[in-house]
Amino acid sequence: MKSDVEDLMPRLLPVESCDTEEYNSNEPPRNPQEYLRQVQREASLCPDVVVAQIDPKKLKKKQSVNVSITGCLAAPQGFSPSLKWQQQQVSQFSEVRQSVNKHRQHWKSQFLDDNVVMPKMEDEDGWKRFCLGENVCLDIQLKEEDKVNPGLDYVKTGFPPFLSIVSKLNQSSVSAVLEYLINWFEERDFAPQLGRWLYALLACLEKPLLPEAHSLIRQLARRCSAVRANLESKDDDRLSALNLMICIVARYFEQNDLADKE
Repeated sequence: MKSDVEDLMPRLLPVESCDTEEYNSNEPPRNPQEYLRQVQREASLCPDVVVAQIDPKKLKKKQSVNVSITGCLAAPQGFSPSLKWQQQQVSQFSEVRQSVNKHRQHWKSQFLDDNVVMPKMEDEDGWKRFCLGENVCLDIQLKEEDKVNPGLDYVKTGFPPFLSIVSKLNQSSVSAVLEYLINWFEERDFAPQLGRWLYALLACLEKPLLPEAHSLIRQLARRCSAVRANLESKDDDRLSALNLMICIVARYFEQNDLADKE
C-alpha cells in the first residue's frame, strides 16, 4: 500500500542514498541529508490507519449547537412593556456593562472571602446551589420568622453575583453557568436569585456572541415568555423581571424577532 501511495505522490524532497554504515539512525543527524532520511524512516514506521482512544466521559454534553428560530410567546393583553421602557432598560444595561468592564480587572485580582468557595466549572448542581441557594434548589419552605429576618446565610439563600465573583469567570465559564441556570429555569419557576444572576451573567457576556451563547440567550427569552404567558395578574412580582430578560436579549443582543412589540 505504501509503495502505491509513494507512486501517486511524487517526492518533493528527493534524498540521495547514503552509506548505511556511515548513517546511524539512533544518533542526531549531522547534515540535511541525514535529517531527511531520518524523517523518511520515521514516516515509514507510522501505521496507515490510527484509531484514537477516546474517553466518552470526558466529552462535553450537548456538543452540537442548535440555534432555534422559534419566537417568544406573545404577552397577554397589557403585560408587555412599552417601547420607551425597553429603550430605558437597554440604556441602563449598557451603562452597567461599561462599569463591569471598567472595574473587572481590579476585582479579578482580589481574593474572595473565606466563606466564598466557587464550585468547579463541571459541577452543575454545585453552581445551582451556589447561585440560588439550598432553599430554592431544594424547594425548602421557609418559616414565617425566617422570611422576616432571613439573615446572611449564603449557603441557604445563594451568593449574590458580586463583581468580585463574576469577574473571575472567563467567557466559557460565563456561558457554562448561564447554561446551568437556564436548565434549572426550564423545569422550575422564576426566582429573584435567578434574576439577579441572569442579569449579571448577561452583563459579562461579550459581543459578538459565540454560537453557544446565542442559542442560550434565545432559550432564556423563550422561557421567560412562556412563564409570563401563564401569569394571572399584571401586579405579579415576576412580570417586570421577565420583561427585562426578554428586553435585554431582544433589544441589546439584537435578537429582534423576540422583541415585544407595542
